[in-house]
Amino acid sequence: MPDQRQTRFAHITKAHPCFNEKLHDRVGRVHVPIAPRCNIHCKFCTRDINECERRPGVTGRLMTADDAIKHVEKVKEEMPISVIGVAGPGDALANEETFEFFKKASKKFPDLLKCMSTNGLLLPDRADELAELGVNTVTVTVNAVDPEIGEKIYSFVVYKDKVYHGREAFEVLSRNQLEGIEKLAERGIIVKVNSVLIPGLNDEHIVDIAREVKKRGASLMNIIPLIPMGEMKDYPRPTCEQIERVRNEVEKIIPVFRACTQCRADAYGIPGKKEADKHLDMTPASHY
Repeated sequence: MPDQRQTRFAHITKAHPCFNEKLHDRVGRVHVPIAPRCNIHCKFCTRDINECERRPGVTGRLMTADDAIKHVEKVKEEMPISVIGVAGPGDALANEETFEFFKKASKKFPDLLKCMSTNGLLLPDRADELAELGVNTVTVTVNAVDPEIGEKIYSFVVYKDKVYHGREAFEVLSRNQLEGIEKLAERGIIVKVNSVLIPGLNDEHIVDIAREVKKRGASLMNIIPLIPMGEMKDYPRPTCEQIERVRNEVEKIIPVFRACTQCRADAYGIPGKKEADKHLDMTPASHY
């Protein structure tokens, strides 16, 4: 890792609970659910609005950028937080609200780290904007770098008003993901890569992902277990042993984050403490 990136990464790990396991039960973060739209379809993904499920792609309700600013202000009064982020329930970059929010948040909360997650499809087109808005960290979900594997994970991709299917869809997505990671790293944004471990499909391939994303400038990886849903509802969940084995192999290549709770798009609070990790109700208090 180049010296400047190493310094920035060290700074991030002192404040971000999703980049440093030692902070996971000590430091708070706020996810603002302002990004409902998505431009790809992962076969394991089911987005929803509900109060019950604790998983990515779920929120109690959607917010505007202004609602999100007010929400962060309120949470800051309740508890110490160090990070504000956009993590869905769709893709952050496919929603202009994300950019509106970060523009306002940079002025309103200059002391907080700004974070977002994305499938990476639009990264080459919008990396400059993210840097200009002061985004500190981006998490990119990369589930394959081999087209033979990738085409089995994604149903379609919509890029520049064209719909792609099958292998072509994956090739468009993968090219943009890798180019985007490189652009972010060049612009001083710290990149974490999430990979969903799908038994029998990409479990032996995640090491290859690690090599490729490290080469492109990623600083950290997070291997998370498949939650069998959607078109992959009949796939088995990976065992703890499978996850540990892959993490250990990947850690020989790039640092690995091991404390992910696969939280909701509206999660706020301290991720490593169940009693201090919250999410939004379906009806905002302002309704009354």
